[in-house]
Amino acid sequence: MRESVQAEVMMSFLVSEELSFRIPVELRYETRDPYAVRLTFHLPGDAPVTWAFSRELLVDGVNGPCGDGDVHIAPEGPEPLSEALIRLQVGGDQALFRAGIAPLIAFLDRTDKLVPLGQERTLADFESHLDEALGRILAEEPSAG
Repeated sequence: MRESVQAEVMMSFLVSEELSFRIPVELRYETRDPYAVRLTFHLPGDAPVTWAFSRELLVDGVNGPCGDGDVHIAPEGPEPLSEALIRLQVGGDQALFRAGIAPLIAFLDRTDKLVPLGQERTLADFESHLDEALGRILAEEPSAG
């Protein structure tokens, strides 16, 4: 059985209303952590930055505004399901990205073929692996500073 799905998507990093630039973002989903997706942002001149959050949040975010805390995702654009805004926040600092919804849906479709939504529990005993998963996610969080 295949154990991961990954894709590279070009996103716009929105620095301000007047300035944005396109960057490659790696999307990754692994069966060893079936509830999470990881987005690795390759910013020019900086080391890659990886964010991990719920796959369900990404699914919900392409359909309507959602997210509490550090990650917010919402569809945007003149046409339904054309683009999504992804806002990542640490303390008072935030980064805003715009992505086409079609490649996000294609990635999510591939993850669903690997592990159907709602079937994640069949891969792992969530309770016994919770501390391990939280430890990995917290280790990957960018430090505020």
